[in-house]
Amino acid sequence: MQAELSRRDFLRGGGILASHAVVGSSLFSLGCDLTFFGPLLPPDENGIRLPEGFRSRVLARSGDVVPDTGFVWPLAPDGGACFEDGAGWIYVSNSELRTGGGVGALRFDREGRIVDAYAICTGTRRNCAGGATPWNTWLSCEEVRGGQVFECDPYGERNQIPRPSLGSFQHEAVAADPEDRRFYLTEDELDGRLYRFTPNGWGSVETGLLEVAEVFAGGRVRWHEVPEPNPVGFMTPTRRQVPASTPFRGGEGIAWDRGHVYFTTKFDNRVWDLDVAAQTIRIVYALATDPLDQLSGVDNVAVTPGGNILVAEDGGNMEIVMLTTDGLALPLLRVVGQNRSELAGPAFSPRADRLYFSSQRGPDGRGITYEVLGPFSMIRHRSLVRGAF
Repeated sequence: MQAELSRRDFLRGGGILASHAVVGSSLFSLGCDLTFFGPLLPPDENGIRLPEGFRSRVLARSGDVVPDTGFVWPLAPDGGACFEDGAGWIYVSNSELRTGGGVGALRFDREGRIVDAYAICTGTRRNCAGGATPWNTWLSCEEVRGGQVFECDPYGERNQIPRPSLGSFQHEAVAADPEDRRFYLTEDELDGRLYRFTPNGWGSVETGLLEVAEVFAGGRVRWHEVPEPNPVGFMTPTRRQVPASTPFRGGEGIAWDRGHVYFTTKFDNRVWDLDVAAQTIRIVYALATDPLDQLSGVDNVAVTPGGNILVAEDGGNMEIVMLTTDGLALPLLRVVGQNRSELAGPAFSPRADRLYFSSQRGPDGRGITYEVLGPFSMIRHRSLVRGAF
């Protein structure tokens, strides 16, 4: 272990970043000067390795009452998001239990203190990831065959509402594109599909058009209407209703930023970029082209305030990883001693000075939800250098 850390930490400390390390035409890189944070330090009191200037705290443990509230934090915390509140902000977190899933919420005051915790969705199954809407609701996705998307109120004032217009399939995550006024959805199947949903009216997902992607050589994308978004019984699943549609190997996290939709596929360990205006799709990252074999177990994704992709690992080194200008995946943090868990739910506070995420099973089978405070605004954006599909 020490030999591994010394080699990788040296490379992360900046030595390899002096050269251009892009390997292969299918890889292109994202921009951020991560090296000025320095290497990851030894684990802190919470077992998290962070760069200098960052610190962590434990917010909640599955099965325990959230401190200073009466709410028991759900098991198997997964996808999450932050929402502004007049007196602070709210972090919501799915529960990926096959039965008795749902969504929990932590409410913070302006100083970042937890002032309340509560459920915003109950009685659902295996709530995996999801996505926030521009009108401040949370779309929580069921990762089961015939699963639904539930629209939830982060403020805890309204009951969850199923949204069958978004399709009945093994949902993973959803991302809103507020510029093009559409939503994009991933499907966690070995031959899952990438979907696009166009609401009949912006501000609601009650009705609309569900489409599935066909990707041509060179990365051009064409969209086809899904004939029956809600198949039942022995009806053909959505992913097989359009024979021309393109399979993706285990769709996972998805996020929109500045005209691009980024998503991950776990069975081939790739990160993808859909250029909405150009309607083309390209590979951002592939494990086979990473000289350090650093990022594996790609799962939930988030975008930094500066426009860079963060990827949470399901397995791998138990890291949240950032993609760099040199085509390398460098860790923003690593959780130690929890190798049988997975990291999930990365999301920034409205001020972008705090990152929230969970270790789904922790060291003992019970999840832990964390906060990391640090100078995330220092992470700067550069242009993408694109490669071929």
